[in-house]
Amino acid sequence: MKKRVSLLFLLTYLSIAGPLSAQDTAASTKEIKVTKLFASTDPLPIKMEYSNRDLRKNTNDSTYILSSLQYQDEDGRWETLDVKIRARGNFRREHCYFPPVKIKIKKAIAKSTLFQGNKELKLVLPCQLVKHNQDYVLKEYLAYKMYEKITPFHFKTRRVAITLTEQRGKKTKIHEFEGFLIEDIDKVAKRHEAKKIKRSVHPLEQDNICSVQNDFFQYMIGNTDFSVAYQHNEKLIFVNERKAIPVPYDFDMSGLVNTNYSLVSQVQDEQLSIEKVTQRLFRGFKRNDVVFEKIRQEFLTKKPALFEVLDEMASEFQDPKQYETARKFLADFFTVLANEKKYRSEILAVARVK
Repeated sequence: MKKRVSLLFLLTYLSIAGPLSAQDTAASTKEIKVTKLFASTDPLPIKMEYSNRDLRKNTNDSTYILSSLQYQDEDGRWETLDVKIRARGNFRREHCYFPPVKIKIKKAIAKSTLFQGNKELKLVLPCQLVKHNQDYVLKEYLAYKMYEKITPFHFKTRRVAITLTEQRGKKTKIHEFEGFLIEDIDKVAKRHEAKKIKRSVHPLEQDNICSVQNDFFQYMIGNTDFSVAYQHNEKLIFVNERKAIPVPYDFDMSGLVNTNYSLVSQVQDEQLSIEKVTQRLFRGFKRNDVVFEKIRQEFLTKKPALFEVLDEMASEFQDPKQYETARKFLADFFTVLANEKKYRSEILAVARVK
């Protein structure tokens, strides 16, 4: 009888886990390629100059202002690119001293430069001029690097050491800090021979394996500021004639980053049961337990690799306590995952049905 049950479980596992993983197909059929800009992990020195006031007041989703971007090449020479920029991020453009920036570069201008192949980029900057601002940026960057360990369907990132000349009327103020660049969703889609999806797709109509990987990751970093249904801090791509695959971004509201401005997000005005971002709440949709168990075991197997992402950057933190707190927060996730009772009560039992 036990053998029969085991065989039935194996057949169920294979029927659910195997065919639904677009990730396995993409990872095994071709080498994953990235543009030269994102091929290196070394912080890239860049210089920019613009007015924060103009950026916030005179730009929107379709309106940009002219600017320039200088970067230091491998030989130490400074190269200059003409670019267009705008503010991005609804919350951060209203509450941050430095809102995140969307950068557009014409193909002809980017040609034969480090930025070749990247027509659109996102630049993440410290939100405010406060203590720990650099550590907040570093932790958000590390969240992206952790997601790289989970699935090939992710945004590539590149740290930058930026000198920003802020125009203040007739005066200027120079700021020096670190940020990071994020590639455009078009590059992610192209890398996987996929198509970008703009319309809404219900989470239960999306790829089971990739969706649950995303759900576990968001729970791991303590993030509720996302919606795969409405593509809020999520993009969707269509791979290999399979279902839609979510690609998440913007993790500054997560418990892992735990910024001084973090708030529990109320996506689509939905009231959540937690009061602070360091309280985890699983926001994934209910699916077959076999799929959940597959992803649970994947995360447990990848535990050393995920901790390695954080530990390798320990010396980069300006405040060691920020690193220690982030590490404990990550460890608490694996405590839940490894404990059958906690796993069932905090993940399986609260999975959404609508």
